[in-house]
Amino acid sequence: MSSQRKGSEAAPYHVLHKLPPGDSPYVRAKHVQLVEKDPGAAIALFWKAINAGDRVDSALKDMAVVMKQQDRAEEAIEAIKAFRDRCSKHAQESLDNVLIDLYKKCGKVEEQIELLKQKLRMILQGEAFNGKATKTARSHGRKFQVTVKQETSRILGNLGWAYMQKGNYLAAEVVYRKAQSIDPDANKACNLVLCLIKQTQYAEAQAVLDDILRGKVIGSR
Repeated sequence: MSSQRKGSEAAPYHVLHKLPPGDSPYVRAKHVQLVEKDPGAAIALFWKAINAGDRVDSALKDMAVVMKQQDRAEEAIEAIKAFRDRCSKHAQESLDNVLIDLYKKCGKVEEQIELLKQKLRMILQGEAFNGKATKTARSHGRKFQVTVKQETSRILGNLGWAYMQKGNYLAAEVVYRKAQSIDPDANKACNLVLCLIKQTQYAEAQAVLDDILRGKVIGSR
């Protein structure tokens, strides 16, 4: 038997299944979500955890994510709005990110735009990342550091996409140009090309496209 297998067998149950330790309502909710894979029962237990004041920050966020997966995004939006005042200041930014995803799911473009603008105002006022210069983000199970500059460009990119959904290509163009001036990447550059084409600015669209093809724009991360 390999040492790796021995190490896995020796690991505690909650570590193997990526569960928090203990037997609280929140822990039981995570067990039902991740091990038993019963989202309906998990949502009920997350509600129980929130009402019991057990890890409310995590319980509310996790419940909203499971609700979204179950096509209950509208309900998740109302839950966050109703209970986010029970969460810590540290959790508010991640709750905003969940809300933005929920607004996308529901097609609530106006609400999405307003929240993205609010996040940009927080960055300008130095309130983003809870006052820190960087934050730890996750993607596909991998942790990495994100700077305020990168986050600003990402939010602007999302805002530009929201404007495109409304058919406001001029506003989207302005936002994408700003994002590219801060932290350029190929995805936003391609969307900028689409905005320019929609406004029949073909020469400018071709110029941006030429930059992408020449590799002058950083590839998507």
